[in-house]
Amino acid sequence: MICAMSSGSALATRLMTTTTELPAMHISRSVSFLTSQQQQYSYYSFLHTCPRIATFTPTKQLKLLASTERISAMASSHVEKLSPSSVSAENPVECGSSVHDASSSSLETQASASPKKRPADENIRDEARRQGLGAPRCTFSAKYVPFSPFEDTEEEYSLDEIIYRSKTGALLDVQHDLEALKKYDATYWKNLFDSRVGKTSWPYGSGVWSKKEWVLPQIDNDDIVSLFEGNSNLFWAERFGKEMLQMNDLWVKQCGISHTGSFKDLGMTVLVSQVNRLRRMKKPLLGVGCASTGDTSAALSAYCAAAGIPAIVFLPANRISIAQLVQPIANGALVLSLDTDFDGCMRLIREVTAELPIYLANSLNSLRLEGQKTAAIEICQQFDWEVPDWVIVPGGNLGNIYAFFKGFHMCKELGLIDRIPRLVCAQAANANPLYLYYKAGWKNFKAIKASNTFASAIQIGDPVSIDRAVFALQNSDGIVEEATEEELMDACAQADLTGMFTCPHTGVALAALIKLRKNGVIRATDRAVVVSTAHGLKFTQSKIDYHSKAIADLPCKFANPPVQVANDFGAVMDVLRRELSLRLKAALLPFQPLLFCVFPVRVPVIKVWMSWFCHCA
Repeated sequence: MICAMSSGSALATRLMTTTTELPAMHISRSVSFLTSQQQQYSYYSFLHTCPRIATFTPTKQLKLLASTERISAMASSHVEKLSPSSVSAENPVECGSSVHDASSSSLETQASASPKKRPADENIRDEARRQGLGAPRCTFSAKYVPFSPFEDTEEEYSLDEIIYRSKTGALLDVQHDLEALKKYDATYWKNLFDSRVGKTSWPYGSGVWSKKEWVLPQIDNDDIVSLFEGNSNLFWAERFGKEMLQMNDLWVKQCGISHTGSFKDLGMTVLVSQVNRLRRMKKPLLGVGCASTGDTSAALSAYCAAAGIPAIVFLPANRISIAQLVQPIANGALVLSLDTDFDGCMRLIREVTAELPIYLANSLNSLRLEGQKTAAIEICQQFDWEVPDWVIVPGGNLGNIYAFFKGFHMCKELGLIDRIPRLVCAQAANANPLYLYYKAGWKNFKAIKASNTFASAIQIGDPVSIDRAVFALQNSDGIVEEATEEELMDACAQADLTGMFTCPHTGVALAALIKLRKNGVIRATDRAVVVSTAHGLKFTQSKIDYHSKAIADLPCKFANPPVQVANDFGAVMDVLRRELSLRLKAALLPFQPLLFCVFPVRVPVIKVWMSWFCHCA
């Protein structure tokens, strides 16, 4: 531990006798010379033992650290060069921007260089490469293993192998070396991840790659294909929670606020980055292919376009929105529109990738789940590493519910959180194989023929990740709930009336929440997070149809159609009086019992007053 101070440092001796916890004012911006894992870990351990150092300026911290045995040489070379202005918000210091051990010469180079503005002819990738972050010697590792949580197996594969299933046909999972990660305590990881939020340094400004050590630790930063995805908004749904559910702690994780408008970006940056690495290793890959209900193809096409890698997309004809269809077309993908459903597209893409050197990008590939799990880590991070009571995730192919479980489980294993939230997988009633399996007590799973649903991205009857989803739910005391077309569209409309703009899949999750709240499963005091998987702007036609009341067999009771008015002032005023009075009556209706209670003698007067007031309005 770095706390073994040299005998000549009386100041350090005095500090070590102090136990009062003080805010870490300069923790995340005073350690630019600490580039290896052990140095960064030692620094945070020192702060934990000597908390008063956190109140010092960066220069004073470095002077004190210079007296330690482990990093005195580096610190001494930095003390005279580092000033408070050099670690300003405009030039932030990445606290452990890479936790890899590098050569001593590389460290000396980084230590001796004063923080400077990047040259005009240098981009952030060039800057990272120049600073020696491009090809470090990694101390963490990950590998493919069969997904067989209840069976021991010695079967394993390198992530550089092109393989999707085990020898027995089981799905694969990415397994990290947790023992290596556990050498660094929870405080270290929290500080490291927190220090990267909002930065533009390559590649750690991404919400996914800010957790690189937990995602793909061995990939070279030069191989990463990122559009700075992740870091999505955690939205406090105040009005919807209070008025619809009587909840004060309802949140929506807006994963749809992303580059291509869906959570699929989180996984696709990982998968395409690995493909980029394989191609640079001269692996024979012509391109990347996927079957899609819309969002996967959009994400794949965008990331392949950014990397210059050919993308091939299989889409079910006439089953996705125009906004979803146009994205891969615009990004230059080869789009095949097939006269089948998603399950049919999935069967064909498997056959094609078995014959041609095309990398399979569907959630059958476990690499995508490594990126998607970072949304769970972000939720913990955004709650200051507190755990919500419930997380509700829409489910189709069912990889995402397992990804969320994996993210929460990894945080718990490494000590960042003390429990895993209860997970809810929400399915459309027209595509509900998991719900039926859950209701049957997890016995005799049967694939179904999915019917049409407005939640088209989860219109899947034979989910690839069924075993993963069951494992996640069973190990999180989870629940499966369903929503009919009327319930999901009404939930969307109600949410939109409180300021959201939801996709139908988020409507499925909201409808499930409404049911569970009504049944008392979720309590008013619980903290719940609804995962919004896509942006509502990708599904505007469903909203147009709803508010036009053009959906057969749906009453659309929350529809708000435009009012057709003649080009005449009097006509406009008449409409305004009528519409505003109706809305005012609706607003005052809840207060009538209160008014009658306060003024019991004047009930008729109050009724007349309300009618007159609404009429005048």
